[in-house]
Amino acid sequence: MSRRVIADVSTAGSTPSAGKPSAPPVPTLTIVSHPRMARAGDRMPCQALLTGRAVALSRNAPDFVNPGNALGLPLEDPFISRKPMRLVPGAEGRVALHVGDGGAVVVAGTRVQGSVELGADDLAAGVTIELADRVVLLLHLAPREAALGASHRHDMVGNSGGLWQVREHLERIADLTVPVLIRGETGTGKELVARAVHSGSPRRSGPFVSVNLGAMPRELAAAELFGARKGSYTGATEERKGFFNAARGGTLFLDEVGEAPPEVQVMLLRVLETGEMFPVGGQTPVPTDIRLIAATDADLEAKIRDGRFKAPLLHRLAGYEIRVPALRERREDIGLLFRHFAAQELQAIGETHRLSPDDPYIEPWLPAALAVWMVRHAWPGNIRQLRNLTRQLVIGSRGHAQLHLDLRRFEAPDPEPKPVAAAPEAPGVTGAVPRRKASAISEAELLAALRACDYDLKPTADRLGIPRSSIYDLIARSPNVRTAGDLTVAEITDCYRESGRDVKRMMERLQVSAQALKRRLKEMGLAC
Repeated sequence: MSRRVIADVSTAGSTPSAGKPSAPPVPTLTIVSHPRMARAGDRMPCQALLTGRAVALSRNAPDFVNPGNALGLPLEDPFISRKPMRLVPGAEGRVALHVGDGGAVVVAGTRVQGSVELGADDLAAGVTIELADRVVLLLHLAPREAALGASHRHDMVGNSGGLWQVREHLERIADLTVPVLIRGETGTGKELVARAVHSGSPRRSGPFVSVNLGAMPRELAAAELFGARKGSYTGATEERKGFFNAARGGTLFLDEVGEAPPEVQVMLLRVLETGEMFPVGGQTPVPTDIRLIAATDADLEAKIRDGRFKAPLLHRLAGYEIRVPALRERREDIGLLFRHFAAQELQAIGETHRLSPDDPYIEPWLPAALAVWMVRHAWPGNIRQLRNLTRQLVIGSRGHAQLHLDLRRFEAPDPEPKPVAAAPEAPGVTGAVPRRKASAISEAELLAALRACDYDLKPTADRLGIPRSSIYDLIARSPNVRTAGDLTVAEITDCYRESGRDVKRMMERLQVSAQALKRRLKEMGLAC
């Protein structure tokens, strides 16, 4: 079926002028997974909810569009009911979902009959909606400009509000010469942002030289960067040009700049202040002709307090600062990113038909439960981890009708080895527990078992009489059960401070596994 033209009848789609209040975010439905995975990332802004009107959703309407395009299609899956469900606006940003006769609908892991109310916090975090166990949507909030799909010239995969802000920063800074500091967790794509700055600058025809300071031997870092005269140190048998010379006329990208040795920090500061550098062993300054872009996943302010990084260097590097959001902050992009990486792997193995099958009744290649898990996962490795997982999924399921993931691979081993002994019984349980189906266990029973077992998943599974692998599905389908990966940084930080750094008290308050909580604390650099 050909896509239909969608007319944008709004008149306020531009970015608000300085001094004017920004427009409220738009509740938006984004396709995470679909039997035709080419539809992943298509979205439908629910602007009507902002004006007090309901939005109907069915197999045949409304149309979902790829942001930036004017063509759209309804969901169309033949297993989704023609009878519409309705999204109805409520007070204080709440939205009620009325299912009616709209078929099998699972909202945030719970099968809904009748209606369910979603609060403003739910929408801010993003709510998964599974239709007929085949299509997964994410109901979330999007900045008005991102929701309505205004175009950007920077080619990055994703349409989330966080990525939209990165693109806006690029529009402002790319054609200037000021240094740029890019911040973000490991695996978020900081080098991709640096390349986008370079490609949008007047230096785009010059070289882009990428250097990872964290992987460079400390004793050779200065010579590698600034060059060295012959005989300036043991082993310097010839003159070394250095990366600053290699990037002349272009851009030098310094990744992991927080790992720069003290002597390199001093030399970098001189370059940024004077535009000149001294090669190792040299007596005459050499002018530089580069634009410097640096990136870090470290807390440079903490390093300054500890005396490991120079404050003047941070001020010079951060001529303009861009923060790249973590993947858990842009969950609406996960389906689109998965499709992007999957297309690359499918091209290599000759199975590109997986993304756009001809048979509308075919089972989804990406199962709905797996798509929901992907949206809920914390992704500590961010986009790099999603890319690697996608490769594992595609190659590991090669030739099969559906993708399959063993979720046990994503539980890190306990950091402290335990003595070998007979397997203990689950706390509070005597004798063997009869095996049960996970579908027979209620959310209340799951919660009670988790509390009794101090949120340790193995004893909890034993107590409930289910395989350990099944407990992940139970948790994913229980909206009132969280894992350590679901906690926000602010939530962990506040609890860490208020609990006096006591992990046991934090576990009891946050109701998550102590081991998983320790891993999150370690990732955030908090001592425990």
